[in-house]
Amino acid sequence: MTHAMGRVGVLYGGNSAEREVSIMSGTGVHAALVSQGVDAHLFDTGACSLGELADAKFDRVFIALHGRFGEDGTIQGALELLGIPYTGSGPMASSLAMDKIMTKRVWLEAGLPTPGYAALLDERGVWAAVDRLGLPLMMKPPHEGSTLGIVKATHKEDAPGAYRHAAQYDDVVLAEQFISGRELTVAILGGGESARALPIIEIVAPDGNYDYEHKYFSDDTRYLCPAPVDSALAAQIAQMSVQAYRTLGCEGWGRADVMLDTAGKAWLIEMNTSPGMTGHSLVPMAAKAVGLDYPSLCMHILSEACCKVGRLKQE
Repeated sequence: MTHAMGRVGVLYGGNSAEREVSIMSGTGVHAALVSQGVDAHLFDTGACSLGELADAKFDRVFIALHGRFGEDGTIQGALELLGIPYTGSGPMASSLAMDKIMTKRVWLEAGLPTPGYAALLDERGVWAAVDRLGLPLMMKPPHEGSTLGIVKATHKEDAPGAYRHAAQYDDVVLAEQFISGRELTVAILGGGESARALPIIEIVAPDGNYDYEHKYFSDDTRYLCPAPVDSALAAQIAQMSVQAYRTLGCEGWGRADVMLDTAGKAWLIEMNTSPGMTGHSLVPMAAKAVGLDYPSLCMHILSEACCKVGRLKQE
């Protein structure tokens, strides 16, 4: 019997700095889909060409790619041209969300709270950023994920070195006001009016350092789900996160990263449109809290796969 999902490709690997994590995500998704009777096949976009993707004759694909060329709208655009339905956000929302500076511009225009920032094209802008945004200051490559290249400058003399470290990963550096407080993340499923937030997760990392190692490999990081936050505040954070998701035009699924400062104000940090699906990942953890196990979550995301460009909206 042919499964209703047809022949499914799980796009993973890729050639971004997050290849290793994508391989873990894709392997997990593939195994979950196969366990549900889906005719699923792993497809490494870092090793295979677009021609091979077209020749694979997939009826739909699950994007388990992270970072550049997988989460930034490029593969989404290629899939649109090939007419292959795919999971997650379309080319524009993916591209916007992948660029932390553009994300902030859109959110600020919509009146959403996000930390103050400066876009630095060279080291000469560092001192002005420190003067305007204060210390500590975060330096981030705006087109990378998984905390790659992010450095906190605590003292003024640390700022140029932090800039140079982040600049290794990108041609522009995001200098961002540091928000001290609790680290939260909000997984979101669906799109448009049907988008809904899953229970909020609080991330408690050793010494507050939720870096690449603690994110994917360490068992020292603790995750509290649902986060121990007052119910009214939790509802406000969930609503803000869904609004941030819709404002960028996201759909399918995603994850908003939020900081809750010591005064109890929530700040949007970034939006992930192709979140991790590894054993340490947060979207599966949030889904589990509402009774959606990992295979069911994968099936739900896959069931909403579609092409987005030129799609006729259903009245």
